[in-house]
Amino acid sequence: MAIVTKQSPEGGNNVPPTPPPLPGPATNCRRNRSVTTGNSRVSTATRDMWDNLFDEGFRADVTIRTDDGGIIYAHAGVLGMASPVLRGMLKQAKGFGRKRSISIPGVQHDAVRVFIRFLYSSCYEQEEMKELVLPLLVLSHAYVVPQLKRICEQQLEDGLLTLENAIDVFQLSLLCDAPRLMLITHRMILRNFKAVSATEGWNAMKKSHPLLEKEIVESVIYEENMRKEKIRESNERKIYLQLYEAMEALIHICRDGCRTIGPCDKDFKEDQKPCTYAACKGIELLVRHFAGCKLRVPGGCIHCKRMWQLLELHARLCADPSLCRVPLCMNFKEKMRKQGKKDEMRWKMLVKKILSTKRIGGAPFFVSSNSISL
Repeated sequence: MAIVTKQSPEGGNNVPPTPPPLPGPATNCRRNRSVTTGNSRVSTATRDMWDNLFDEGFRADVTIRTDDGGIIYAHAGVLGMASPVLRGMLKQAKGFGRKRSISIPGVQHDAVRVFIRFLYSSCYEQEEMKELVLPLLVLSHAYVVPQLKRICEQQLEDGLLTLENAIDVFQLSLLCDAPRLMLITHRMILRNFKAVSATEGWNAMKKSHPLLEKEIVESVIYEENMRKEKIRESNERKIYLQLYEAMEALIHICRDGCRTIGPCDKDFKEDQKPCTYAACKGIELLVRHFAGCKLRVPGGCIHCKRMWQLLELHARLCADPSLCRVPLCMNFKEKMRKQGKKDEMRWKMLVKKILSTKRIGGAPFFVSSNSISL
């Protein structure tokens, strides 16, 4: 029999019907409140119907017992479809006639009730989630309800994770195979270790899981050492960068001249552009002092000693001393050949670090870092 559509009265050029929408994510929906999220087209009335089915227990065939003596009525078909673990428990459960009884121990009655209600309508009350997020995380993992587990993890990441419950959440994230939540919680503990170690959760963990406490303390110590190491490396890099800039400024002064100082054949102009070398002013003052100091011998004056060191460092960096205009460059090159291995190694390490810090890979007047062999 031909299917006749409104678009084609004779049945030709049939237009296929619009496919049903994809199921939407679980919704934080309150009763008697219209909610639309994602691609979900489930009406509020349908959600309310599932909530009412659970609340009223119409023709319920399963009795769920909790630790505090509470009883929750549910339907085997709903539980079995929502959780493979509950399905297995129902198959093994004993009862009278068609009614069966199972137990969900280990958590409070209210948490079990919110958990079972979620299996019906995929809804939860935000206030209940705030209060019961940790037992709900345990239940969703233990009974394999990944949708609720993702919601619990997201709720904790979005604000329910606090310094007070950080240790409890960390332990549960390890037990419940929640690596992202575990990483976020661990970072919070590292950043706020002093406050976290003063909580009741930390004291309880010390008694029940001393090995875990030891691992956390070791990770805190490791993180602190890494932080100090990064600060040390950053400070070293700044020093090497300053030395490189000083070498650039020294060559600039001796080769091109800067403002009022430079080679003898340099013709200074009054309208010179501002110098672009950051270290130029400091090198200029050092050169002027070096030129006029009466204690110029190494070790006689701290400023002159620094100038001698800069001149030797330049000589070790200089690519072509025959064309170099920095004073004493060739003399220091000759001195390098007579130095002991220990001093030579120390200077080579310094030169390599300076070049690698700037990552220049060779410049018009500097040697390449690859040419330095330790």
